[in-house]
Amino acid sequence: MNIRVGKKEDMKAVLSLIQELAEFEKEPDAVKVTEADLIRDGFGEKPLFHVFVAEVQQEIVGIALYYYRYSTWKGKIIHLEDLVVKNSMRGQGVGYALYSEIIRQAQRDKVRRIDWNVLDWNTPAIDFYEKTGAKVLNEWCVAQMDEDGIANFIEKKLK
Repeated sequence: MNIRVGKKEDMKAVLSLIQELAEFEKEPDAVKVTEADLIRDGFGEKPLFHVFVAEVQQEIVGIALYYYRYSTWKGKIIHLEDLVVKNSMRGQGVGYALYSEIIRQAQRDKVRRIDWNVLDWNTPAIDFYEKTGAKVLNEWCVAQMDEDGIANFIEKKLK
């Protein structure tokens, strides 16, 4: 297995893994991002994300996609958006290798925290994270506003 920084030409495989994750999370129609979006947003003058890929026999079988955020309490932090391993490759150390690379990146960057989300029903992932020393914060709720919510707010509240 080889872990490396993702390149533009990897984005088709990256998108495929993002779609596989959406299916696993029971949201198969939720992915709106395209390969062109990933190339534009990850490889422009100011990249919005970075990605590590895991290769086995020159096939991308996993990704760890992350970006930098700023915490008013901690300063610069990493947000791990997605850690995805191809279903057929789970249980073979791919996820652990990608996870380890994110932690090494955090240390290289001297960030004070890594954040990510995990679904409450994904107990294998929660168990894995806790065994590695991560804290799963049950008292925090994730808040989101989708495109419809944004449009409705603008239309109803800001006019």
